[in-house]
Amino acid sequence: MKLSNTLPILLVLTLFALVPVQNSYSGDPMIDQNTTEDAEDLLVYFFDLRDRESFIQVTNVNSAAQVVHVQIFNVADNCNENDFFDTLTGNDTHTYNMRDILTNDGNPSGVVLPEGAYGIVSILTINSAGMNSDEDNFLIGNFRILDNNGYEYRTNAQAEDDNSTPIPGPSLTATFNYNTSGNVTLSDVIGITARDNNSIGELEVDILENFAVMDVDIYNDAEVPFSCRDITFACVDDDNPLLDALLEETGTAVASFEYGINNAIPHSKGGELLCPGNTISDGLVRFRIDTSQMFIDDFYGYVGLNNGNGRGSMDSIWTENVPEVFDP
Repeated sequence: MKLSNTLPILLVLTLFALVPVQNSYSGDPMIDQNTTEDAEDLLVYFFDLRDRESFIQVTNVNSAAQVVHVQIFNVADNCNENDFFDTLTGNDTHTYNMRDILTNDGNPSGVVLPEGAYGIVSILTINSAGMNSDEDNFLIGNFRILDNNGYEYRTNAQAEDDNSTPIPGPSLTATFNYNTSGNVTLSDVIGITARDNNSIGELEVDILENFAVMDVDIYNDAEVPFSCRDITFACVDDDNPLLDALLEETGTAVASFEYGINNAIPHSKGGELLCPGNTISDGLVRFRIDTSQMFIDDFYGYVGLNNGNGRGSMDSIWTENVPEVFDP
């Protein structure tokens, strides 16, 4: 088992560095501002069409053409998968508008998502034998989500770490900072649990097999910990017919693809909270991952904060395979 920690990421989710969003196509400048230093062969994105627009951008940094496999998992449709193949020419950048998904040559991809779709996009390179090209890491990418209320989420795609070596035992953690600078009032905490089937180049997100149970703590700005409930991250919503079976399997009271932080910064779509009853407005969330109930190869996490109006920020959750350092 392993957790993805390959991307250089920002942990402090403050809004003082934000500028008012402009709802326009960002083009190539996004590549300079919002991509990773090292290319990887598997990229994982979040998309959302619930009163939002989503744009998935991918760049082939190699001079040779690359065939990519694009997979889209819609949480609102029981996490069912739609997929297609595309070709990126050398040093090529393409943006997929998730409301009108066209291939790199401008033709329909064959995937049409319904209103209200949201979930996961994965893009990975395929070699000439149709296998995942582990030795050819040529993709970098990012995504933008524009909310109808005027704010924007924008961040790097996360990549799989093929070289990570997790330390055994209950010592795996994931953390992120948050605060209410810029009048932040709402949050989106996204957890993507998946297996990478390298033999056929697929990202698997089976609901009853791919999930992570996490013990949640919140630390205030004085570094005082407050214990929250255990939660489960999985590709599931309240309408999924497998939800009850998942809750029975995990022994938790709640399972979801997304959460709000607490009562001070609830979920932007009215979803479950990581820490109901908690009102700490500035602090750090620490997930302690139960490795005995971590039936995944990789965990990819994103955290969005917004003020419900013209400002928003999204960053990656920092996942690290090291012993605990926050124990009181």
